[in-house]
Amino acid sequence: MKNKIIHMVKGRTVEIISIISVLLLWQLVAALIVRNKFFLPSFLEVVAAAVTIVQRPSVLEIGSLAIEMPVVFVDLLHSLLHFSIGMVAALIIGIPIGLMMGWFTIFNKILDPIIEMLRPIPPLAWIPFAIIWLGLTPVSAGFLIFIGAVFPIIINTFTGLKNVPRIYVEAARVLGCMQDRDLIRYVALPSALPSITAGIRISIGVGWMCLVAAEMFGVSKYGLGFKIWHHYYLHQMDMVLVYMLVLGFLGLFIDKVLRYIIDKRLLKWQEGVVR
Repeated sequence: MKNKIIHMVKGRTVEIISIISVLLLWQLVAALIVRNKFFLPSFLEVVAAAVTIVQRPSVLEIGSLAIEMPVVFVDLLHSLLHFSIGMVAALIIGIPIGLMMGWFTIFNKILDPIIEMLRPIPPLAWIPFAIIWLGLTPVSAGFLIFIGAVFPIIINTFTGLKNVPRIYVEAARVLGCMQDRDLIRYVALPSALPSITAGIRISIGVGWMCLVAAEMFGVSKYGLGFKIWHHYYLHQMDMVLVYMLVLGFLGLFIDKVLRYIIDKRLLKWQEGVVR
């Protein structure tokens, strides 16, 4: 085990040196040049703030159940709830719409103008309607994340279906697969899966960026995005940076997990195709 860890560290020497160099530069610039915690907290001040939020207790309420845990974990779980609502809705709605638009010309003619009209509208522009329609609830935060995430899924699913080689469809028909439902399930969907998964990865990134905006208007008193604005109003910029870093690391973790699932499970058959 020890030798395995040493081997892994040696293989990441350049990356480790790069990260340490950035942290040292950050500390020196903040401590010697800026010298103002409000404009740029130092690395050590941010570490101290991180220790504070890990040690500070809070209560996670699930119905009548109250669980005590560090405040940062409560914020993280609330943000994951908002994010999950938006992403699940985007997947449930986006993939079927993209499939129908890509396979049936009539659906493409009906839905394409509507989607192209709505797609350029920034998710932030929907905040007033999210509040009016859904109130200050986790669902309204999920709605904004849904708005940001659904269009990449639709477009990539549509593109994947349109790029299915015609020879695959004709070969399936020769072998007796005649119904559209079966052609989509056994031919078009597997062929379009790389494009669909790429759209899901893009949508997760966009949805994660929408999280801060989704929580800034006070859907609850917890959440990573909400706490960024809360501590900004209190001029606690070290806390702001801590929550920004938590957002970044959590987004990276989600992307790594998704890439593992895609590369090792869904698209394992592609391994070795291009390398």
